[in-house]
Amino acid sequence: SEYDLLVIGGGIHGAGVAQAAAAHGQRTLLLEARGPAAGTSSRSSKLIHGGLRYLESLHLGLVAESLQEREILLQIAPHLVRLVDFHIPVYKETSRRPWQLQIGLSLYAALGKLRPSTRFDRVKPAEWERLDGIRRDGLQAVFRYSDGQTDDARLVRSVLSSAQELGCEICHPAELLSATRERDGWLVRYRSGAEHLEVRTRALVNAAGPWVEHVRRRISPTPNGRIVDLVAGTHLELRGKLERGIYYTEAPRDRRAVFVMPWKDRILLGTTERTHRAEPGEVTPTREERDYLLETYSHYFSGTPEVIDSWAGLRVLPRAKGEAFHRSRETLLFHDDPQIPRYVGIYGGKLTGYRATAERTLKALSPVLPVRPRLADTATLKLPDID
Repeated sequence: SEYDLLVIGGGIHGAGVAQAAAAHGQRTLLLEARGPAAGTSSRSSKLIHGGLRYLESLHLGLVAESLQEREILLQIAPHLVRLVDFHIPVYKETSRRPWQLQIGLSLYAALGKLRPSTRFDRVKPAEWERLDGIRRDGLQAVFRYSDGQTDDARLVRSVLSSAQELGCEICHPAELLSATRERDGWLVRYRSGAEHLEVRTRALVNAAGPWVEHVRRRISPTPNGRIVDLVAGTHLELRGKLERGIYYTEAPRDRRAVFVMPWKDRILLGTTERTHRAEPGEVTPTREERDYLLETYSHYFSGTPEVIDSWAGLRVLPRAKGEAFHRSRETLLFHDDPQIPRYVGIYGGKLTGYRATAERTLKALSPVLPVRPRLADTATLKLPDID
């Protein structure tokens, strides 16, 4: 079989690239080793957001793009993405003062083009007692703004379903064995069940998430990549309900951001950041992370938290000195040849920006992809409601 584009990885970025390619009329095949959203794309914080905290590291372009993509997703997937109230409580020990949050939220609104979805306010003290029992001792102010929440795994399945409707073929479980460069493309060998298969493709996209480097090493000649750290993030699901939305708190231990969120009639608490040295498939929550999150929850909410479930996912971050929390969250694309690329590796990236990343990937490969009639525009194409 011959394809225009072959995508490796069935998480949100692979799904997005497959959908974008099929929408551009390209003959597309996606290979996924386990199942759709089997890795990080089902273990995120479930947020479609601009990334308020990235303002402090001056990633203004990333925030503006994320807010733009959030707006698109609210339009094309209202059954999957909805706006939720976020609350930022400020205590005397909180590291950011009310005036700093006022400036940050004003900038956030401006980067979101002052749409109604970017409005924010201060919750009146008379209303504080309605905020799900959050600790009022020492509380100085509460800011309220809006951001998006989603079911990450459902979103991935919906994007994959859209890709299929546009003609993309999806094969899972399918393990890449090798990809060898030929004159005008790649010879790709993969295993699906007991079968060994062989296809040719003009272009190749490595969207394997935490397995991105494993996949890159199976490609010959080996394309450019990046030394990365796999950063584990644990979430806990607690018994209970939140009525007023999401709480953006600070961990008392190190002042990192921890979200306390309503999630499927439970409370979702996360996340942590620790470097993961083992195989990507072996990531699990640690006792230290569990203690850290429960300590944070108990700092703000009364009662004894009861953990019903816990899970961990992996972020792919460029290796650098310093804490993971302060590293860039920009998506990095690596090509085999800057002039005429036939390979793109996707490193990092956010759930929110998957569609923009996919379009950027397609644009990078456009010199080697045939011009075909465009079938759809992913910015306006409604995502199917599959569940």
